[in-house]
Amino acid sequence: MTQHHEPGQEQEEVTGMVCQEDDLKDGEMKEVLVGDQKVLLVRTHGQYSAVGSRCSHYNAPLINGILVGDRVRCPYHGACFNVKTGDIEDYPGLDSLPSYKVKVDDGKVYVSINKKSLTMNKRVKEMCTMDADVKHTVLLIGGGPASLVCAETLRQNCYQGRIIMVTKDTLPPYDKPKMSKVMNVDSSSVLLRSSDFYQQHGIELWTKKEVVSVNPADKVVKLSDGVSQPYDQLLIATGCRARPLSCPGSDLQGVKILQSYNDAKDIYNACLGKKAVVVGTSFIGMEAASFLSDKASSVVMVGTSTYPFERSLGPEIGKMTMEMMEEKNVKFYMNDGVTEIKGENGTVKEVVLKSGTVLKADVVIAGIGVIPNSDFLEGSGVEVDSRKVVIVDKFMRTNIIDIFSAGDVTSFPLAIRGDQRVNVAHWQMSHAQGRVAALNMLKKTTKIESVPFFWTVLLGKSIRYTGYGEGYSEIIFKGKVEERKFLAFYIKDEEVVAAAGLMSDPAVAHLAELMASGQRFKKAQVQADDLSWLQM
Repeated sequence: MTQHHEPGQEQEEVTGMVCQEDDLKDGEMKEVLVGDQKVLLVRTHGQYSAVGSRCSHYNAPLINGILVGDRVRCPYHGACFNVKTGDIEDYPGLDSLPSYKVKVDDGKVYVSINKKSLTMNKRVKEMCTMDADVKHTVLLIGGGPASLVCAETLRQNCYQGRIIMVTKDTLPPYDKPKMSKVMNVDSSSVLLRSSDFYQQHGIELWTKKEVVSVNPADKVVKLSDGVSQPYDQLLIATGCRARPLSCPGSDLQGVKILQSYNDAKDIYNACLGKKAVVVGTSFIGMEAASFLSDKASSVVMVGTSTYPFERSLGPEIGKMTMEMMEEKNVKFYMNDGVTEIKGENGTVKEVVLKSGTVLKADVVIAGIGVIPNSDFLEGSGVEVDSRKVVIVDKFMRTNIIDIFSAGDVTSFPLAIRGDQRVNVAHWQMSHAQGRVAALNMLKKTTKIESVPFFWTVLLGKSIRYTGYGEGYSEIIFKGKVEERKFLAFYIKDEEVVAAAGLMSDPAVAHLAELMASGQRFKKAQVQADDLSWLQM
């Protein structure tokens, strides 16, 4: 590669000749070096563009991702970026990619990078700040990604009123999915934004505060400390809380739930060299057991089904994950449940199962589902369903004017399932809904059209999942589950409604992107031997 400087720009830019004009065809991308910076070079509609090469969420190399139209999707967690502008278009993650100048001259393609941004691999979108003369308040209840993305989207779209985010957590918004996967991280490494970010952009962050009631008639919320706070527009993004065990002995010392950063740290410290019993074999329970497998003296799991993840991922994948964990000496008691926890001097000693089995235990961790945080809405008139989940339309509006809701606490119409009303408690979906809520607060009519995408990590292996598989009738596998390298298609009414994969990147991300572009797939298409359309 040749480096040269434009006249008069010696100080500002580094330019590299990165390829010949005919090296890439439309719809192709290539990772190139400019200076020491890796750049993603893309050709679409006969034109070249260049953006940062790493996903802004967790630095996945985007060259391994999927390019559809003007959008590249991260192979790991599904975040999407516009290859012309670098702007983030779907989540998770908060930041956009840097975009670089491209010039084609005499059949050669040159990329120029400003020296100041040479080492930057992500870009915060430009935001306005608050103007004290604007008498308007948006109040965000909850300190998760839905509230944070809502606040940032408001500022990115020139909203200059007051933004208040209220959270009962002790920390500003942080990376919650990490808490069950890595319990001993430093809090500063999981914060989504530094504390000075909120000050800089005029976002008031009230931690350790809880909203206890909402009065839509007066547009006021009441806080647990007795303070009444007026609002003009309100976002309910309170998420869910971990469901506690309710058997005798569940109040003993050593019985834990994983709800917050502090819980994760507490569980980690309590389990070191001790006997841990994990109740519940879905995502939180399995991830916690995986993390503790080489830290506790023993890890035992208790589940009500035959295999872990049986309802969500199916028995074959469940059996495989169980075998993986058993290899690390995690013991399973399935088709069973806890009837009592016995203690000594107020501390856990044994767990008694329905089958009569008695397990020795120092720590018991419950991962048995969640309860929506919507109790404070009682009497407010905000409509909730039978599970107490807040009902919204595709613009994230509740039944009450100027009250919106987003994240795990909502039930919304899912575009890829013909607007079937669903509750999807995914990290990625919370981000997307926060953005949609903000745009509709600003009267920029926008529908929620995101395709669900999530992942779980067990013993260093990631299973990725996209779509909405509830009610599936069969699973078609490509590859071998027992060899731990497969792609699974979930079928309902002869159509693919979801997919899960292990060691088959970027197939799941590709399917998500095809679903997002409105494509639907019949069972026969995935039964065929040729899956080249998925770029496996």
